[in-house]
Amino acid sequence: MAKYLQIPEWIRNYDKKDWSGDLFAGLTVGVMLIPQGMAYAMLAGMPPIYGLYAATIPIIIYALLGTSRQLSVGPVAMVALLVSSGVGLLAESGTETYIALALFLAFMVGVIQLTMGVFRLGFIVNFLSQPVISGFISAAAIIIFFSQMKNVLGIEIPRGKVHETIYNIIAQFNAFNIPTILVGVVSMSILVFIKKMKNRIPGPVVIVLLGIIITYLFRLNQYGVKIIRDVPSGLPSFGIPDMEWNTMLMLLPTALTISFISFMQSFAVAKAIQKKHKYYELDNNRELIALGLSNIGGSFFQAFPVSGGFSRTAVNDQSGARSGLASIISASLIIMTLLFFTKYFYFLPKAVLSSIIMVAVVGLIEFKEARHLFKTDRKDFTLFMITALGTLALGIEEGVLLGALISLAMVIYQAAYPHIAILARVKNSPVYKNINRFDDLLPIKDTFIFRFDARLYFANCNYFRDFLIENTNGNKALKNIILDATAINGLDSTAVHMLCELLDDLGKRKIRFIWVGVKGPVRDVMQKNGMFEKIGKEHFFNSIEEAVDFVESGKENKHTKDYTLQSFK
Repeated sequence: MAKYLQIPEWIRNYDKKDWSGDLFAGLTVGVMLIPQGMAYAMLAGMPPIYGLYAATIPIIIYALLGTSRQLSVGPVAMVALLVSSGVGLLAESGTETYIALALFLAFMVGVIQLTMGVFRLGFIVNFLSQPVISGFISAAAIIIFFSQMKNVLGIEIPRGKVHETIYNIIAQFNAFNIPTILVGVVSMSILVFIKKMKNRIPGPVVIVLLGIIITYLFRLNQYGVKIIRDVPSGLPSFGIPDMEWNTMLMLLPTALTISFISFMQSFAVAKAIQKKHKYYELDNNRELIALGLSNIGGSFFQAFPVSGGFSRTAVNDQSGARSGLASIISASLIIMTLLFFTKYFYFLPKAVLSSIIMVAVVGLIEFKEARHLFKTDRKDFTLFMITALGTLALGIEEGVLLGALISLAMVIYQAAYPHIAILARVKNSPVYKNINRFDDLLPIKDTFIFRFDARLYFANCNYFRDFLIENTNGNKALKNIILDATAINGLDSTAVHMLCELLDDLGKRKIRFIWVGVKGPVRDVMQKNGMFEKIGKEHFFNSIEEAVDFVESGKENKHTKDYTLQSFK
């Protein structure tokens, strides 16, 4: 554990030349964080000030412990929605009970991530396939988008699924507040315009300033435009989250979901940025520990769960960030805002904050990925759609569970039914290819040749046997079976039993089972189980061509009598 808490490398070897880039990036991201943090707090069902709290201590902790130099940790839309969906089932949004549960949830998320990191379990997230992740993120983005419609339309919409939200919007058409809609539409239009300009102007800051000024000058709050009103000033106070066993059990599914999703999101964006920089390496387990301690530390200072953000990290990198100092500067700017500037947010319209969220999440909907999968891989497209539609219909946590089950089912299916190729000789060549992929291949008389592309063990040995029986049983002229075992890197006891039974059956049919390219670990298992004697040492070869020469010549294999004594690894 001590190695994860040592002074970070970027501090020990800090280059003064990086100061200007870190300063500019830190200020830029800090300015972005102010409206984003308040918006995502509102999405999480928390008072806006808690978004600023979540952008202080957690950011500093990650900067000191994380392995990414550009990742911007803080409030993000996806995690905020998960907080809202999980805690919202136990308490009413914005109440003291709700806030206490959200802070305890941050502590639980931190403990789970820290534990995963300490026990080096970062690899677990690899079991969620990319189509499943893309489908879930796309559906979650749609849910977030519609959850903010109430603030842009100026109506009250009860919590519910997407289809229920759409129904309530249509049912309240006559109750739409026109001034609120104008504020929302203009805000989103400005954000989209600035985004298309591809410059460094922070769009969220622009619309926040315009929203406050226009609302103050024209007193739009008197025309039904809802505003933030009083935002308390001062730094977040220290406190230990209320920890109760029953509460922990109720929050555990949400905490597990956030732990996985936030780490996947953080590590994905950190990896994407790190590919552009070769002066440092990422460590998934250290990232888990850094995120875990960020959430634990944040929970003691009134922060709800945090994660790495896509847009902020991109801006941080584009603005010249070279180390964690940029994030510390961002957090310092938030602290200054908490101390001196919160009173100026009184007239900030909620529609402006919702516009920031809505424009941000539209970019998370994977339209391009869906089209690409539809054209190139219908199976993965189906996984994408099942996860997306399941998340929309069932809910966020249920969608994550569905995605995990689908990914696990795919792993099990691929393990149980690996690729097998029937081989034949290429004309005028010693090369053997898959008969389903190449034309004009020459089969070998009285011989069946195939390649098994996986470890042979309990999950797939029955498939191996059934495939062989299905393809050879009706062939009375068959005398030889040649297995290209170059892709088999393991053999367990279940597979050994299956092979022994198979050899007995083939022996009764007077069919030789010939092995090619057997690897060292597989030979070790065979030798321990007496399989060389059962198969016959003369039936092992280094290449298919050697095996075919042996079959066609009818002579004993004199080149591999000592095959079992070779020590290849």
